[in-house]
Amino acid sequence: MLTDPIADYLTRLRNAIKAKHRVVEIPASNIKKEITKVLFDKGYIQSYKFDEVGPQGTIKIALKYNPVTKQSAIVKLERISKPGLRKYAGSTALPRVLGGLGTAIVSTSKGVMTDKEAKTLNVGGEVLCFVY
Repeated sequence: MLTDPIADYLTRLRNAIKAKHRVVEIPASNIKKEITKVLFDKGYIQSYKFDEVGPQGTIKIALKYNPVTKQSAIVKLERISKPGLRKYAGSTALPRVLGGLGTAIVSTSKGVMTDKEAKTLNVGGEVLCFVY
């Protein structure tokens, strides 16, 4: 049993990027699906596919690399709110990642979204991770 499935998700992505894999397969859950959609919308991953095989299903993520430099679109994935210490922020206190160049993924009452979307909707929530 995993104590932190989101940290496992981010670690699998990190390891696949370091190994220069094109596709990574991750066990699915609703929160992981929502985080994957946010990463796709913000252009950090090339594509994704949800496979509903078995009781849990899997997420297949095609990673995005620069064709010339072979550098990944994701430089760093950092887990912020952990099971032992949850981090919450109100709509006015949402963190800025790299002065607004990065993205904070926030779980709000209106779903999983970026920090900028949460500010425009004026909702706060749990700061799941930073991506840049």
